[in-house]
Order: sequence, then C-alpha cells, then structure tokens
Amino acid sequence: MVGISLALATPFFIVFGRLSDRIGRLRIILAGCLIAALTYFPLFKGLTHFVNPALEEYNAANPISVAASDCSFHVFIGPNTRYSDCDRAKDFLTKAGLSFESTPGEGLVTRIGTADLIGWDEARYKEALAQTGYPAEVDKSRINYPMTVLILFILVLYVTMVYGPIAAFLVELFPTRIRYTSMSLPYHIGNGWFGGMLPLLATAMVARAGNIYAGLWYPIAVSLMTVAVGALFLRETKDRSINE
Repeated sequence: MVGISLALATPFFIVFGRLSDRIGRLRIILAGCLIAALTYFPLFKGLTHFVNPALEEYNAANPISVAASDCSFHVFIGPNTRYSDCDRAKDFLTKAGLSFESTPGEGLVTRIGTADLIGWDEARYKEALAQTGYPAEVDKSRINYPMTVLILFILVLYVTMVYGPIAAFLVELFPTRIRYTSMSLPYHIGNGWFGGMLPLLATAMVARAGNIYAGLWYPIAVSLMTVAVGALFLRETKDRSINE
C-alpha cells in the first residue's frame, strides 16, 4: 500500500514544481507544511480506523491507566540505560499500540479494563490483554485498502508540495558566491538533526504521554515553525536571477 501511494503521488513532484514556476515556490512550500500540521492527527487516526479497527475498538472498550512515581523520559537508549518498572510497563503498552492514562502513584499499578496489575510482570500483562480481548494480530479481512491508500497518498502529497519547489527555491535563495555552503549546511541540519531525531523523540513522547498519537506533535511543531519562519523572514524567489 505504501508502494502504491508512492507511485500515485510521485508525479506531483513535477506538478508542484511546475506550479511553483507560475505562482511562486514559497507559498506552496508553506501551504504544504501548514496543511500537514492541521491534518496529521485526523489522518493518522484514520489509519488506525481503516487498517486496524479491532485495535481502535479495543482501546475504546478497555481504558488503561498506569500509576507510578519512577517513570523516565528516555530519548537516547544505551547499554547503561536504567529502566524502572514504570518504563517497562509503558514500553510494553506502547509497542502494543495502546493508549493509556499516565497518573502519579506509589510503586506501579497498571489497570487494564477492570484488572489491576501491581508491579511489572510481562507474562501477567500479556495474560490481562488476552483476557480482555486484545487483538494481537491484524485482521486483514477488515482492512479498508482503498481508504488506507488514499490516506497514505495524501501524506506523500504533502511531501511533494514541499520537495517539488524546494530545489529551485534553495538555488534562488542564495547568491552564487556562497550558494553551496548556504544550501548544504542548513539542509543537512534540518534533515539530519530534526529529521533524524524524529523516531527517538516521537517514541519517547508516546511513552511519556500514554497516547499513541502524541509523537505527532514533533513534526507538527517543526512544520508550524517552518511556516512561521518562512512567512516572517523569507521572500519569494521565483523571479530572482540565480546569477545574483
């Protein structure tokens, strides 16, 4: 499905690149960032609904809470990282794709449905999920393939809105004398640091908040920051000579 959505959306790199020759690069790039920031939550919730409705139904029918006092915010994981019982419980629930309410408490008490689990014991957690009807496997017969491909297509379309015009925009943004460094340094900081940190920060945010969609706040914040900086400090480059 990802491959199909990529194949369908790839021509729009050319579409938006050509459109930027007519109406300008900056407004298309900023529009793509703004629309993405406003729609990431409903789109990803839509993916849950259309790909794994059983998981969505289970989450709604079985509220989960984690009460503990020794939870940590792990971003960089190494061999010496210390995991508390709370960390292990939240890691387990997050990997299962389950949202939960995180509350202060003494020790660790996890409530799954009506069952209270005291302390950390992976076998008991798995047993509690099984007893409450947790769908351990995706029921492929319930996947709505057309709607899933449509949502993935829209997500790739946002990428084409930014990357279709961006090559011309960056070339036109800087004078010839400093263009190579001016393009390369911020571009790789943006992709390497901001993009590279996405999996680490998003996963940590999900475990911290107890919401499987909480990690979306990171790309939303970056997108809104891009819109603000672009709107306030950048100017349209469409008609600027690249030899200046």
